[in-house]
Amino acid sequence: MSNNLVAVRDLKIGARVYPPGEKPHDIEIVHGVSFDLQKGKVLGLIGESGAGKSTIGLATMAYGRGGVEITGGEVWVNGREILNTSLRDLRKLRGTEVTYVSQSAAASFNPAKKIMDQVIEATVHAGKLSRKDAESRAVELFTKLGLPDPETIGSRYPHQVSGGQLQRCMTALALCPEPDLVVFDEPTTALDVTTQIDVLMAIKDAIRDTGVAALYITHDLAVVAQVSDEIMVLRMGDMVEHGTADQIINAPREDYTRDLVSVRSRVHEGKPPTDNPVLTVEHITARYKGTNFDVLHDVSMELHAGQTLAVVGESGSGKSTTARVMTGLLPAREGQIVFEDRILSPDLAGRARDDLREIQMIYQMADVAMNPRQTVGTIIGRPLEFYFGVRGAEKRKRIDELLNDIELGTEFKDRYPAELSGGQKQRVCIARALAAKPKVIICDEVTSALDPLVAEDILRLLHNLQKKENVAYLFITHDLATVRAIADSIAVMYQGRVVRYGPKAEVLSPPFDDYTDLLLSSVPEMRLGWLEEVVEHRKMESAGN
Repeated sequence: MSNNLVAVRDLKIGARVYPPGEKPHDIEIVHGVSFDLQKGKVLGLIGESGAGKSTIGLATMAYGRGGVEITGGEVWVNGREILNTSLRDLRKLRGTEVTYVSQSAAASFNPAKKIMDQVIEATVHAGKLSRKDAESRAVELFTKLGLPDPETIGSRYPHQVSGGQLQRCMTALALCPEPDLVVFDEPTTALDVTTQIDVLMAIKDAIRDTGVAALYITHDLAVVAQVSDEIMVLRMGDMVEHGTADQIINAPREDYTRDLVSVRSRVHEGKPPTDNPVLTVEHITARYKGTNFDVLHDVSMELHAGQTLAVVGESGSGKSTTARVMTGLLPAREGQIVFEDRILSPDLAGRARDDLREIQMIYQMADVAMNPRQTVGTIIGRPLEFYFGVRGAEKRKRIDELLNDIELGTEFKDRYPAELSGGQKQRVCIARALAAKPKVIICDEVTSALDPLVAEDILRLLHNLQKKENVAYLFITHDLATVRAIADSIAVMYQGRVVRYGPKAEVLSPPFDDYTDLLLSSVPEMRLGWLEEVVEHRKMESAGN
């Protein structure tokens, strides 16, 4: 054990579950996982939701989240077995020897305290450094992590920096006490691809410069390939495969790993529009109530029956705001929405029931889009009653048809959302939208919260349903792999404007405007060394300018 910073042996983790209508019982969620990690090395943990990635990462701090309990095995850190360590000693270990970077920095920082106070708090509290020395250490880390104004950024509050900057501040917080191990838990998942590049490179440089070991948890194999020395593939609490990053990416041995490697390679051949548009956005300018500045500027685009328009861009580019204007949730200040040759009321309240029915929306977070106290059958059946007055046997028959259409089956109609996986919940949301028999469905980041293989199934399902129903999709996303898999045409948005628009083949072919070039070049590729190549290319471009 002494040669390894971390040694995990036959780790078993369980939890108590409380299924509706059943007695509570214990289940095992991690089944005898073992691995070693040396100082200065990075082990990537990859797998779908529920695979045990975060649970294993937290076990290296002898911590079980949300009622999870470590039931067996050994976890050695710096030569001592920490599962049998006293709570007092564990408190010394957590936040000093082993630190943690969560997925959402925005949810982890206290909005009422300045960044510097939070970055140095654990270090000073543990007595590792004086406040003055901790502040100097933090400024060094801010500089190393490429944060702007490193001498003064600590005096800001969390809301005064961008999401990518706050994620780097959280990395500085984790590195400040000079830990031996950092657990990175999906640290870039919530970021745009353009911001993700900077954060990934900053994390990789910081690991190299400090010599810290790291566990890097993600469901994106292309991302983990850029920062890891070794990769462990997990599924449902079991280790599927463990090897060097090169072996996992270029010569995977197991079918599940091969599926993960190939999942981003599907390409949909875009179809040219063959009919009049079903919906047209014409020169829309809009601002939010109570503000004096526009968030959309002269936005125009078309949706055609049976085809998909992908709207891409980073957070704040205006993608979801455009959808809000289309649905009437945000009335436009200028311009109009034309649906089947008639101008729609800019305000939701002024639209006829059929207008509401024919433009449906599927949201990013299925968890918050469904009533947890209603069954699947009730959720899907509501549009049938509301729009068509369908009840009784006819309603039950249509619910069964929709459940079969989304490939769940009729046995799911009496289940509640809590009894469904993430992918199953999103399928129910798709069925609810289809129940209204819409002509347009707005899909707002509907796969971004899903694991790659689950997201692939949802994209395939949407594509098959589109062929069957001839519905038009507006697909909002920042994932270019998704765009290649589903889009016929693309609108690239930046700062509230459409900067590039047209058939997919044209939009994705050079020459590019500066922003589209940046966006396309920021999508992680499934090959080692890609991150360094991109960063070096950008440095050369900057030097040339």
